[in-house]
Amino acid sequence: MSNILDKAKHIEGYIINIRRDLHENPELSGQEFKTQEKIIKELDKLRISYKKAGNTSVIATLKGRKTGKTVALRADMDALPVNEESDVEFKSKTPGVMHACGHDSHTAMLLGAARILSEMKNEISGEVRFLFQEAEETFSGAKLIIQAGGMNGVDACFGLHGNAELKTGYVNIEPGYRMASCDTIYVKFKGISGHGSTPYLAKDTIHPACIFVADLQGIVTKNINAQEPVVISTGKIIGGTKANIVSKYTEMEISMRSFNPEVRETTHKAIKRHAKAIADAYEINADVRIEESTIGLYNDENLAVLADKSATKVFGEGKNTPIPKRMGSEDMSYFFKHSKGVYAFLGYWNEEKDAIYNLHNEKFKIDEDYMKYGTALHVQFALDFLSK
Repeated sequence: MSNILDKAKHIEGYIINIRRDLHENPELSGQEFKTQEKIIKELDKLRISYKKAGNTSVIATLKGRKTGKTVALRADMDALPVNEESDVEFKSKTPGVMHACGHDSHTAMLLGAARILSEMKNEISGEVRFLFQEAEETFSGAKLIIQAGGMNGVDACFGLHGNAELKTGYVNIEPGYRMASCDTIYVKFKGISGHGSTPYLAKDTIHPACIFVADLQGIVTKNINAQEPVVISTGKIIGGTKANIVSKYTEMEISMRSFNPEVRETTHKAIKRHAKAIADAYEINADVRIEESTIGLYNDENLAVLADKSATKVFGEGKNTPIPKRMGSEDMSYFFKHSKGVYAFLGYWNEEKDAIYNLHNEKFKIDEDYMKYGTALHVQFALDFLSK
């Protein structure tokens, strides 16, 4: 294993303390003002230059002794509207808000990496950019950093996320698509209201909406190649005002996940086509609005090879474990549009420490031992890329 892991172990207490402070004081997407202040305070101590971006994001820059390439390391820092039910001593002090996705640990790991790299400044050729990103959960933070110039001149980008599928001390780094795109689709049927005893004199929207919801799965099976994953879930449907009134409006909110951009476009067109066809069949109107939240996350093949070598130095041989690509989404994919990038999953599963819950669970808990590995991987990847 590399001496970088030894450096991470040496400051492990520092990383843990930052993570616990952030965990006690979680902030929702776009509201991470105190988190931003804490990050800036640590950067000041490390004498790393920075600028604020977006609402609460921070872009920090560390330049080495010689000019060269630029690598960006990213951590998200927002919490979730979840009421914590874990048994940790440092549980959330903010009712209804919790770091149930591990972004507190991501931020702490990146600050740990910044500390190690600042001490190695004279050994670095090029530039390391640290992206502390707000609002990942709402898929808006990455765009704000990009708008602020955070990706200007970046040659490679690296990020990571804790994962319950892997035990502590294991990692997953693979080329190709690793996380799905995400779209929210709003469908509104408009008919004519009337009395429930004479529905033939009105134009109901609830019945057609029910047919449409069931019909959506036919798009997946009949319009899309079975080798291309697509998930369509209707999470919300609202229609009507009273039992004896024919509903004039019925509205649906649909979540869609996919990888292949062509499949995504085909599915969007099919949803619009099916909504219109069903509306026409029942002589009502259909309005479809598609909100594209984020694109699929694709790991560059060459960078995945490099990151695998970096991981071997940190974790040891045989610790990069294959896992299926995820239908969940991540707005880091927008960074990868501006430079090639790679994204790693780090294991935090440890039954002895009750770190067994998946993301977004009210009892979510990490094995804090995993943070030294993430810190070291940030550093090792940056050094390996800049030295190429």
